[in-house]
Amino acid sequence: MAETEPVTAAAAPAQAPASTTPAPDAAPQEGPASATPAQPAPVAPAPALTRSAADALLMVDPTEEVGMERQVAKAKGNPAMVVDNVHVTYRVFGGKKMGTVGMYKPSLFKRIFDRTTTSMGGAITEVHAVRGISFVARQGESIGIVGRNGAGKSTLLRAIAGLMPYSAGTVYANGQISLLGVSAALLPKLTGERNIMLGCLAEGLSRQEVKEHFEDIVEFSGIGDFVYLPMNAYSSGMGSRLRFAISTAKVPDILMIDEALSTGDAEFQERSRDKILEIKDQAGTVFLVSHSAASVAAMCERCLWLEEGKLIMDGPTEQVLAAYDASKPRSKRRHLLD
Repeated sequence: MAETEPVTAAAAPAQAPASTTPAPDAAPQEGPASATPAQPAPVAPAPALTRSAADALLMVDPTEEVGMERQVAKAKGNPAMVVDNVHVTYRVFGGKKMGTVGMYKPSLFKRIFDRTTTSMGGAITEVHAVRGISFVARQGESIGIVGRNGAGKSTLLRAIAGLMPYSAGTVYANGQISLLGVSAALLPKLTGERNIMLGCLAEGLSRQEVKEHFEDIVEFSGIGDFVYLPMNAYSSGMGSRLRFAISTAKVPDILMIDEALSTGDAEFQERSRDKILEIKDQAGTVFLVSHSAASVAAMCERCLWLEEGKLIMDGPTEQVLAAYDASKPRSKRRHLLD
């Protein structure tokens, strides 16, 4: 689960009571004529948000004259997730040092004294996969994430889902998060029936609810009688369809899909789109990472474009995909939105 921290505002100092004039015949009070009101106890400041994240959290009064972007954000509902200046850095062990290709071989003396920076026979390389990304996702939004291979899409999704630590920044999540990926953990030696039971229990369903949803899960996945066979007998498409059916058996507050819709036939992809729209209609928030611009355009009204771990553009899907397609070399442009 993602780290959740309440967004609090610093408490305003208590106001001093209004001064009153004593009656003429009242006895004078001892002590100084004007007493200083007691100072309130110091309050620890709330975690500071960056300007982009804090600005998106502002509540909009419909009677005030505000920009169109804030009115649209207000209409979408309350924030479901706030990602504030998140960085993800991890280490790779055993590889060659970056920037040493083609250079001379170091001497034996240098190799001996460089052992403190090597491990398992190779150098330790730090990879800065996500670089200061901030955005706010609201209830009822479906958000696509696009970018080239190695742009940090899957890393960002796993970080904000709480499956891997981030080195800096803050993630605020309001609700249950369900991450669906092609490598989602199911046990290959168990039957599909047993995996449905275990997966649904992990999603928070009771045993009775799993029994009630069992037939719907099997029908949605389209695996038929294969549900009673071990999963190591399934094709990759059958396993992917079963994972999607299990993850959506209970409507999550925040559903994250990582390349899971690229498998399956056209009929299953159509059922998946309908299920995503159903989740969104129930005020759920959907994230979709995909290399298919057509899938993002069909299911998401908002899109994030990542490049080398940085957020390049955040806006309406059609505009972001058009800019992303224009950034590609001319020979690789697809013009999917034409």
